[in-house]
Amino acid sequence: MDRKLTEIIKKRYNRTALFYDWMDRMIPDEWRRRVWREARGRVLEVGVGTGANFPFYPPGCQVTAIDFSPGMLARARQKLHLARVAVALQEMDVQHLGFADASFDTVVATCVFCTVPDPVQGLQEINRVCRPEGKIILLEHVRSENRLLGPLMDALNPLVLYFVGSNINRRTVANVKKAGITIEREENLAGNIVKLIIGHPGG
Repeated sequence: MDRKLTEIIKKRYNRTALFYDWMDRMIPDEWRRRVWREARGRVLEVGVGTGANFPFYPPGCQVTAIDFSPGMLARARQKLHLARVAVALQEMDVQHLGFADASFDTVVATCVFCTVPDPVQGLQEINRVCRPEGKIILLEHVRSENRLLGPLMDALNPLVLYFVGSNINRRTVANVKKAGITIEREENLAGNIVKLIIGHPGG
């Protein structure tokens, strides 16, 4: 894991925390509902950001929500009243989770693994902390396989990464498989660029 790069990305997200709510509006409420209707039991939300998912947490869940950006967590604390369940916020990096193996029934992330410096390591960590019979739910934007759009995303990626801190050309489905997560279902929500990936811990 590149700790220097992680610190750079963290600083960028601390900087964008003030206007991140505006950016988060790009994720429709219906997509968030589709993600959270799958969640059960003890839940880990990775990359909670400013707390946009709080209103969608299903009753009966116990949620631990983490982010590596103190700026994001400060904004999220102001929205805790929107959650219908108890939420424990923690500053933590998904590349090095401080939880025991098989700690959670469900792990959820919405547009997170475009940001993680070492996405495979982060995915391996969520694979580790999810119970064998549990569920891993990811809403992610990925690199297009269109022969024109894909290379354009590659060309624009350094600029987006510099200003925002996220990558627009990650091959997240391949990364999920590399991390040992077994994919049960993969849905295209916006062409083949935004995907809902549902899986469970594997090897």
